[in-house]
Amino acid sequence: MPELPEAETIGRALKRVMVGRKIVEVRVFSPAMREPLTPLLDAELPGRRFVDVRRRARYVIAELDDGRALLMHFGMSGVVRVEPVTVPKRKHEHLFLVLDDGRAFRFECTRRFSVCKLCRLPEPGGWPRELDGIGVEPLTAKFDEEYLFRLSRNRRGAVKCFLMDNAVVAGIGNIYAAETLFAAGVDPRRQADSLTRSECGRIVREAKRILARAIELGGSSISDFLNVDGSEGKFAQELQIYGRNGQPCLTCGRTVECVRLGGRSSCYCPHCQK
Repeated sequence: MPELPEAETIGRALKRVMVGRKIVEVRVFSPAMREPLTPLLDAELPGRRFVDVRRRARYVIAELDDGRALLMHFGMSGVVRVEPVTVPKRKHEHLFLVLDDGRAFRFECTRRFSVCKLCRLPEPGGWPRELDGIGVEPLTAKFDEEYLFRLSRNRRGAVKCFLMDNAVVAGIGNIYAAETLFAAGVDPRRQADSLTRSECGRIVREAKRILARAIELGGSSISDFLNVDGSEGKFAQELQIYGRNGQPCLTCGRTVECVRLGGRSSCYCPHCQK
């Protein structure tokens, strides 16, 4: 599932090509998605102009000039493109927003678990109420050693599940939690309230470093993820622990092990992570 770096990559790409563009037509081909697409047909979108595109957690928000916005989540297999409307429709493309430059915003999702819906913003540049309750953004100053240490007190679940909790910190999923904890030398199975202040500091620093690097490389193409231009994210080539079950640890050479935490596979090195 696309995590923060992938959503950030999509948001930045859409911002470059959609801001200032006006919607001239809405075409819905497959109404049955995670949430129905048919309301977009009656939302009076033709004539509306995109004024901003930004990210919050794993969501991308495309703001319109009338106080509304498209709220997008890419599920397991969501792909968006902006390309000429004359390009033949792909089998699993469910929505076209035809733009005034002859191109179309095209939403594709093989598994139909993505979301693209209209929402109301409380103010220009604001966030829709659907995102209330999401925690701090990890690349901001609010995500620091003291914040993570304070929230980890009396948390009895596994450290990895704690780090993946969107109410704690926004957008860190399975891939980047695994990579962060490996780089910080912290066993993902440990209880969150066992973290020391120093360990929280290491987790914060490594999370910021890894997420920034992943954004620089366009995210990680795992399974179905593609960028807006159809390219794959290059960070997958730098993964140190994710998906390496049974292989030698790239640091110490010992065998990487894997457990299930919160229903997700969690690779770790029992020698390097304590």
